[in-house]
Amino acid sequence: MSVESTDPAKVLLIDKPYEWTSFGVVKKVRYLLKLKKVGHAGTLDPLATGLLILCTGKKTKEIENFMGLPKEYTGTFILGKSTPSHDLETPFDEENDISGLTSEKILEVISHYKGDIMQTPPQHSAIKVDGKRAYNSAREGKEIELKSRPVTIHEFECEIDLPNVNFRITCSKGTYIRSLVRDIGIDLECGACLTALRRTKIGSYSVDDAYTIDTLPTLEEFRK
Repeated sequence: MSVESTDPAKVLLIDKPYEWTSFGVVKKVRYLLKLKKVGHAGTLDPLATGLLILCTGKKTKEIENFMGLPKEYTGTFILGKSTPSHDLETPFDEENDISGLTSEKILEVISHYKGDIMQTPPQHSAIKVDGKRAYNSAREGKEIELKSRPVTIHEFECEIDLPNVNFRITCSKGTYIRSLVRDIGIDLECGACLTALRRTKIGSYSVDDAYTIDTLPTLEEFRK
């Protein structure tokens, strides 16, 4: 009997915990619900939390459709500090004075990142170059060339409480929030680092409707 005929074809919404990898969530769900065929529709960084869409059985054939949906994120970045990974995965490597920064200047720079923009993925990313994940090369101290690509920032709302900026962003597939934060820090000539990130929506799917690892349906419930 094929894998597709034994595993239910379902969509499962999971609220990914902090420091878990997306594959770690897939592995846990596969084990708890006794599934053979499970895939996720879009990676979340280990230090990010929030909505992860899992597809099981024949539904895995539709993963690309989910990946193409717009995303919503909330989070915080700090100005005046930066790290090689542009988040807290790596230690701070630079600190700059931000006493001259004003809310007006920050908002002006942020306004340039609304709409269609070109974005270069971070060195610490899962993108493959010559068959190797970029983050593996970065951890070995090797800098590789990553090509810029078009993305769209549909909404970018923020609340400034220096040195922190709290935000809500809706964006297209393939947008790296860490790259967005990095580029804002460069434009402000002070550096910036993402300190918190949560994916709240993927298309019409909301993290409010998601299971946590501790509240997954039982095996019997899932297979109904």
